[in-house]
Amino acid sequence: MIPPQLGLLVWSALLVLLLRYASAKDDRSSSALWVPVLWLSLAGSRSLAQWLGLLPPTVEVAFEEGSPLDRTVYLLLMGLALWVLAKRQIRWHETFARNVTLTLFLLFALASVIWSDFPYITFKRWIRDLGTYVMVLVVLSDPRPADAISIVIRRVSSVLVMFSVVLIKYYTELGVTYGAWSGAPEYIGATTSKNMLGALCLLSGLFYFWDTLQRWGERKDRQSRRLLFVNLVLLAMTLWLLRLSQSATSQGSFIVGCFIIVLVRSKWAKVKPDRVKALIPAGMAGYLVLEFMFDFSTTVAEFFGRDPTLHGRTGIWDAVLAQQTNPLWGVGYQTFWLGDRLVSVSGRLQSGIINEAHNGYLEIYLNLGVVGLCLLVLFMISSYRRVFRQLSGPRSFAPLSIGLWTVTAVYNVTESGFGASLIWFALLLYVIDVPRSGGLRPSKSKRPAPEEAIVRSYGYRVHPRGAPSTEPVGSRRPTDTHVSAAHRSK
Repeated sequence: MIPPQLGLLVWSALLVLLLRYASAKDDRSSSALWVPVLWLSLAGSRSLAQWLGLLPPTVEVAFEEGSPLDRTVYLLLMGLALWVLAKRQIRWHETFARNVTLTLFLLFALASVIWSDFPYITFKRWIRDLGTYVMVLVVLSDPRPADAISIVIRRVSSVLVMFSVVLIKYYTELGVTYGAWSGAPEYIGATTSKNMLGALCLLSGLFYFWDTLQRWGERKDRQSRRLLFVNLVLLAMTLWLLRLSQSATSQGSFIVGCFIIVLVRSKWAKVKPDRVKALIPAGMAGYLVLEFMFDFSTTVAEFFGRDPTLHGRTGIWDAVLAQQTNPLWGVGYQTFWLGDRLVSVSGRLQSGIINEAHNGYLEIYLNLGVVGLCLLVLFMISSYRRVFRQLSGPRSFAPLSIGLWTVTAVYNVTESGFGASLIWFALLLYVIDVPRSGGLRPSKSKRPAPEEAIVRSYGYRVHPRGAPSTEPVGSRRPTDTHVSAAHRSK
């Protein structure tokens, strides 16, 4: 048995080596990308106060007041991010105009301070979650946004996945917890729960799976072989952690996401993209019909010998819907699980402290009512149209972005993933439209020039004659002259 200190040292060296291999093609990346990497690393694992053991004395104080240390760290990172955006001269007015539904959703969430039972907490949590969107803008305003997206996801996934392996293998007091009633081990790694570990593995697994398929055709190239080796090693670790997490939602969503990625990459999707576009919402609508008419999820769970209550989720849903909330605009952004409601729901379930509805749509309804839920649905619809526009051009990112959209919609049926989560952040990277402060200007004609059409696509370069290269962004050859891909939808 390797001593924990030696194990940590070996795995740290392996992490540095893998990151060095993976960074062979992003050595020109902006240092500003470390700001969203740090933000996501904390949001996707544990806060600094949790790592240092400086949590508030009681659960109620932790929910309502939070940690001053965490607040300071998050405000510092937000300040750095805003400073980066100010230097890049982001056109804020145009950014809001291009993302109307998301802007309206955030403004309505802010307006809920007016009717919230805990207005100060609502405002604080809105500011904290606003940091997620600020970090997205830092990535998308990068001079090479297509590269920046991959760099940030790869760095966060690599660090958290490998650190989770270290904690589970060598520091079980930090990486493994035990059920209060059953005493069964629950593997959490660097996160705070098995479901959170599952969400981390879901994002990491989808990214490595997609990136491996993208680079497989270039496996004869030396640098591509390095990246493929890194992908396969980290994908193996991710799948091992995903199995240990026993998060059925993440495991099922991973299978769905991989299927969508393969489907979008298929020749059938290239020939008939409209059918693919209609297939995903049709499949989800069919599922909802089966669920409401025949209780489909319970039937499937019983067939596979799983808990028909979805591990108590149906009881949680009944308990939260029994609370007195305003059906039109809710109780206030991120404040349902506070005060008497927290005590009432936890007491009714008699299973310890509960602080989430295990359904993202229900969570939004409880906090922001029907109005907030409708705004969220409108955003999901508009973002669905946006990711499918990528099918009309070079398809570098289209399989992953469409897969992430589908996974987000499916994942939130039995988990809460809207807001400050890794899945939500990754989706925003592909659906938010950020105008460029410089570079190519839109053509006056209705039809964009060939160069602009290519620049608007994900992950492809523009060569001197305007012909698109099939070479992904990130690979460099001495003879290339190119313009970096800009993160825009058509």
